[in-house]
Amino acid sequence: MGHTMFETFTALLFAHVLADFVFQTDWINANKRKAPVLLLHALIVLITAQLATGRYDAPELLILAGAHLVIDAVKSRGGFRSLTAFGLDQAAHILTILAIAAYAPTLWGTWPDATLPLMALTGGLIIATRIGGFAIGLLMKPHSMRIRNNGLRGGGWTIGVLERGLVFLLILAGLPLGVGFLIAAKSILRFGTASRDQRSAEYVIIGTLASFGWAIIAAFATQGLLTLLPPLEIAALNP
Repeated sequence: MGHTMFETFTALLFAHVLADFVFQTDWINANKRKAPVLLLHALIVLITAQLATGRYDAPELLILAGAHLVIDAVKSRGGFRSLTAFGLDQAAHILTILAIAAYAPTLWGTWPDATLPLMALTGGLIIATRIGGFAIGLLMKPHSMRIRNNGLRGGGWTIGVLERGLVFLLILAGLPLGVGFLIAAKSILRFGTASRDQRSAEYVIIGTLASFGWAIIAAFATQGLLTLLPPLEIAALNP
């Protein structure tokens, strides 16, 4: 079958998610203002894109890594750390990926087509859980300074990852009603904390709605992408 830009886009988006949110360590993120560290990150971007597409000789992937380097250099040297900056940074990366996919739609084609839905699903899950954690954390950061936190260290992050992961899986499994049960369960479990004062209640409500909303959008976006890709057939993974 002929390959489309959506297949190349899926592979490159999967590679981007891995490079920026799985293989990028806290040390790399904290030291990206240093040229060697920024170059290391760009190299990781290049390698993940090569592995995802199965292409090691495509100049377009060098351009992609170079553009990623420039975007990250602007962000890190400018000291932009707000939610808006995070959103603009990721939007710039995605637009770059779209441009590369539109210009060179045949970059994809080495691996079996059945791996594409797996890339979309795995990438979508990472976006819903891990990337959502960073986004929600930046959203809540101005408010968190005013809230006493006597809970487990990292407990809020773990709860957020689990709830967004469950929302993502429920929607992809065709069980959206389960999301309502999750919201109800969390509301009951958080009732004691939220009932102490209005500030805590508003903090919990904002965080919960943002977290669930992010996961729902990620799930439906993944569903939409899957409709543009070859169907997942397990037998096709074993030629």
